[in-house]
Amino acid sequence: MRVRCRSLVSLGIAVCALGAVVGLTVSCSPERKLEGDALIRRGQYLVATSGCDDCHSPKIFTDTGPRPDPKRRLSGHPAASAVPPVPQDALGPDKWGALMTPDMTAWAGPWGISFAINLTPDPDGLGLWTEAQFVNALKTGLHLGVGRPVLPPMPWPLYSQMSDEDLRAMFAFLKTLPPVANVVPQPVPPQPAQAETAAH
Repeated sequence: MRVRCRSLVSLGIAVCALGAVVGLTVSCSPERKLEGDALIRRGQYLVATSGCDDCHSPKIFTDTGPRPDPKRRLSGHPAASAVPPVPQDALGPDKWGALMTPDMTAWAGPWGISFAINLTPDPDGLGLWTEAQFVNALKTGLHLGVGRPVLPPMPWPLYSQMSDEDLRAMFAFLKTLPPVANVVPQPVPPQPAQAETAAH
């Protein structure tokens, strides 16, 4: 057994040495984790391509459609904006529908009303979150990784499939954004249907 182990080690050293001699790209050590600027650049790419702006950025309405407002990028549902009513005909376990604000920062459905949170590093956003809380929230579907459920339409089950490294990168990039002061409302639980309310 010792001879076999030594042979495998020797073979590994030989492969690494051969790769160095002939210019092959051979990984002879564990892959290094991204840090610093490289981690932030990875996070910037992931945030831009994962649809975060779709719901978390207030919009400017142009002739060609809504665009994320660069001055309020990823600051969540504007505190002073209108709230969509919960569609009563969508309530019930077998009835799923939703209404949303024009800029898609607030959604109403059978779960009640949910608001896109502030992802900037303001104290009213991610400013007080830790990296672990951010990663755990997207892995577990719980606010801060331990609190209330993350509500629709946030596709956390999709993001939960991302690697911890990618989620760390997203958090690192979000921490570089200009902080935007915006206190997003708390979720509103579903209200009982009017017929049920009238019966009580």
